[in-house]
Amino acid sequence: MEVKILSAKFDLEDGHKLEIAKQHGAYGTLDKLFAMKPEEVIEEVKASGLRGRGGAGFPAGVKWGFLPKGTGKPVYLAVNSDESEPATFKDRYILVKDPHMMIEGIIICSYAIGSHDTYIYIRGEYTSQVKALQAAIDEAYEAGYLGDKVAGHDFKLEVTVHRGAGAYVCGEETGLLESIEGKKGQPRAKPPFPAVSGLYGCPTIINNVQSIASLPFILEKGAEAYKAYGTEKSSGTHLFGISGHVEKPGMYELPLGLPLLEVVEKVAGGVWKGRTLKGVIPGGSSTPVLTPDEAKTVTLDYESMAEHKTMFGSGGIVVLDETVDMVKLVENLIYFYHHESCGQCTPCREGLGWMLKIIKKVVRGEGEMSDINLLLELCDNIEMKTVCVLSAACTMPVRSYLVKFRDEFDAYVSEDISTAAANQE
Repeated sequence: MEVKILSAKFDLEDGHKLEIAKQHGAYGTLDKLFAMKPEEVIEEVKASGLRGRGGAGFPAGVKWGFLPKGTGKPVYLAVNSDESEPATFKDRYILVKDPHMMIEGIIICSYAIGSHDTYIYIRGEYTSQVKALQAAIDEAYEAGYLGDKVAGHDFKLEVTVHRGAGAYVCGEETGLLESIEGKKGQPRAKPPFPAVSGLYGCPTIINNVQSIASLPFILEKGAEAYKAYGTEKSSGTHLFGISGHVEKPGMYELPLGLPLLEVVEKVAGGVWKGRTLKGVIPGGSSTPVLTPDEAKTVTLDYESMAEHKTMFGSGGIVVLDETVDMVKLVENLIYFYHHESCGQCTPCREGLGWMLKIIKKVVRGEGEMSDINLLLELCDNIEMKTVCVLSAACTMPVRSYLVKFRDEFDAYVSEDISTAAANQE
């Protein structure tokens, strides 16, 4: 069930070092790359069906094609490594275990889009990852894979690591650009989109770490070899971080389209301690939860997730057993998104704060049935009423818990639960 494309060097001792990486094929695509026209590279990526691995799932080659022609402005590439979504840890593996794969992908993308400057925006808390990445970049410069003549070819490329300050909202592409420019990390209104007016007002492509790291395989083996994995509309492999109540939590590279429960049971060892499955978060904290019955029919691809009114997201799968208190889970969820709101938009700034006060009241045993209904109303009134989707990243999953596990919330506002909670205090 597992495959080794992105993770091929993860188990190598010192696989992050250039000498070892080159022994296993690193930078082997560059002669082929520079023998191609940029347009041919873009068409190959389009043909592969590679979709953005940051959560949105937009076709990578199509995004590259949005760049305007003949503007006279420099084109920038920004690699989004602000991996801050709770339950998500796929990119850190690439940064630490095979950073040269990503650097090779950066070269491929930069050549295709005509960019000579790349900024890698990395999460502020990723201290060890920053060190590993910078060491790999330094090695690439020294070996001539970056700089004035990439691998001896007439192509210049500079790569800069920009460390964030720990704001979740800077994972949103325009908030990321604002942060690189030295401004407050607040998302911009769109349009214009970054491909037209991005970093410093110039055309900019923003791709996720895993999206970029997928490019060397596509260029080396071809689009058809990549499409041999996955489904017709969700091609390739994905790094899935499986956590929560499973026997074997960890990072697994799997082809898209596999049944979710089969992955939980056969890859992650099933629900731990012989307990019963209560729910599955399919793609990080911002994705609506799935009940056990829903999890039986969903597959790990964008289309199936959408059919089940959830999202593929970042591929961070969290398994919840029978002991999980969904009300307290929602309290933690709302707390996180309220804490990470940039405060730019009133519905998000004030609305999430209001939701947090209500859920805390419920958890204390002081809530009423009207409070549960009010939370649902707030979800409707906050969602998609803001510049970015942070508010929806909170309200969509919260609504799913309120609807699918309503009995637990109702129990918290019953007389028995309220009295018990008050006595505990």
